[in-house]
Amino acid sequence: MFYTVGEMAKRMHVAPSTLRYYDKEGLLPFVERSDSGIRMFKDSDFEWLNIIECLKNTGMSIKDIKIFIDWCMEGDQTIPQRLELIQAQQAVVEQNIQKMQDHLQMLRYKRWYYETAKAAGTCEALRTIKPEDVPEEFRRFHHPKAE
Repeated sequence: MFYTVGEMAKRMHVAPSTLRYYDKEGLLPFVERSDSGIRMFKDSDFEWLNIIECLKNTGMSIKDIKIFIDWCMEGDQTIPQRLELIQAQQAVVEQNIQKMQDHLQMLRYKRWYYETAKAAGTCEALRTIKPEDVPEEFRRFHHPKAE
């Protein structure tokens, strides 16, 4: 079964222009075309598009995604390069997750801070709070004069 750009875009939850852009950038060498040049997506193309979306959503550049796709098209001799690229991107994602965890912890602290201030009726209460009265998980964030 073949899908049009619009049908595949709907299946991928992206705009048709996204798939056209990917094609223009050389990311879709696996997509067949009709005699009149219309893109004809197959079910197996869905897997390719999913990895492209995954790599893009992890912050990989279109240039590097193209390199990855080109290596895939070259065959098994490029497995080591593909593995290295995926490992490097995994490290980037893990670093980003850690940064987001740190941001989340700061937001939790600020939530605690303002819930405590609201209950006291003033932020001033937090400027005089004893360090041991600050939940341990938030002590690294609590700087009473900087709030």
